[in-house]
Amino acid sequence: MDHADSHSSNGNHTPSRPHVSIVIPIYNEEAILHSAVVDLIDRLAGFGWNYELLLAENGSKDQTVAIGRELENRFEQVRLIQAGEPNYGKALRKGILEARGTYVLCDEIDLCDVDFHRRAMELLESDGADMVIGSKLMGGAKDERPLLRHVGSMVINGMLRAALGFRGTDTHGLKAFRRDRLLPVAQQCLVDKDLFASEFVIRAERAGLRNVEVPIRVLEKRAPSIGLMRRVPRVLTDLSKLVVAIRFRG
Repeated sequence: MDHADSHSSNGNHTPSRPHVSIVIPIYNEEAILHSAVVDLIDRLAGFGWNYELLLAENGSKDQTVAIGRELENRFEQVRLIQAGEPNYGKALRKGILEARGTYVLCDEIDLCDVDFHRRAMELLESDGADMVIGSKLMGGAKDERPLLRHVGSMVINGMLRAALGFRGTDTHGLKAFRRDRLLPVAQQCLVDKDLFASEFVIRAERAGLRNVEVPIRVLEKRAPSIGLMRRVPRVLTDLSKLVVAIRFRG
């Protein structure tokens, strides 16, 4: 693959035309942010990619922003963007809209799965996929999270299949896509918070784009920043909004 885009000559912080944009939403991640980003950059060095790393911060109350700024100053690939409130979906959408790469990879700070990055790019560049989704639930996947979290993902997927005719096995988490094909889909999405990612994937599927799922292993580095029980009422509310957004508003 050709990753020979030149660096900007006008002093810009990042390459003018990155081949790959990696978007990672972050919220109250002071414990792992620095080590996770440094480790990710180290492992990506062997790929030879011209890339940017967008840390999409959303309303952190700890030292996440300060650490993000330090990383931004240290590494030319890193760019910190802020959504201004605790809102995963808003931060992810903002990162996607601000990404400049030909391809966009969406990761999680407690995963940073470069094996998924490699497999996804092969499918996007050589196999004609429009979007690649890392599934925690399909055959061959290894979901090593607590059982309650695994069951929660299965329940949400079942509701998406029943309410919206979703044909896949997972929507939340790792994904990669061709920016030119999926940017209009992201702009069309109407919900945010936990189910933005679900709307994004389902709209892509309904638009006839070629979504490909690959099995992944999920082993989180820390407990979720927002507990499952706190998320359940919000997810149910957002699901009703998602059904209205897709089935009735189009």
